[in-house]
Amino acid sequence: MKKQLLRMNKKTFRFTLFALSLTLTLSLFLVTTSSAKTAQEINGEVNEALKLFYQQVKGGKEFLNSAKGVLVIPDIVKAGLGVGGQYGEGALRIGGKTVEYYSIAAGSVGLQVGAQKMNLILVFRQDEALKKFRASSGWKAGVDASVAFVDVGAEKSLDTVKANEPIVGFVFGQKGAMAAATVEGAKFTKLVR
Repeated sequence: MKKQLLRMNKKTFRFTLFALSLTLTLSLFLVTTSSAKTAQEINGEVNEALKLFYQQVKGGKEFLNSAKGVLVIPDIVKAGLGVGGQYGEGALRIGGKTVEYYSIAAGSVGLQVGAQKMNLILVFRQDEALKKFRASSGWKAGVDASVAFVDVGAEKSLDTVKANEPIVGFVFGQKGAMAAATVEGAKFTKLVR
């Protein structure tokens, strides 16, 4: 009888943990989507993320200036407790000017606890890759196209990195480069602003 009660308590605990995780993840998405940013807010945050990128990555400004297009999504919130999710809003810039706004969203299940903020820059180095991205109604990283993530630490610069891929990505925060795997399978959706 004691074993049955213990087994039942484990099931109840797992269900409660799953429900709590799901609730936290859904509340993350509801909070971020209900407080959708204005175009002006997004552009301000994009400018700040680019400034941080230029400070952290030697040769970063020149690298981005040579791109066909640059998608910057600052302050992506990633959180999880068993079930996780991430969401952020940013801008696609061509020739240094914003042409469209996008969101990134992803969910995941697995061992994860905590929350973090990160910035993402996708650099489109070829016209065809940029054209496919803009034509898509829900582009997924790693599914619709592969993204070559560049690990540029404090001792490296972009002059030493051979980034000839059609799409090159950078994930970074206040303290520098972060794990690139966090955006695999994430969905990018065009926003109306």
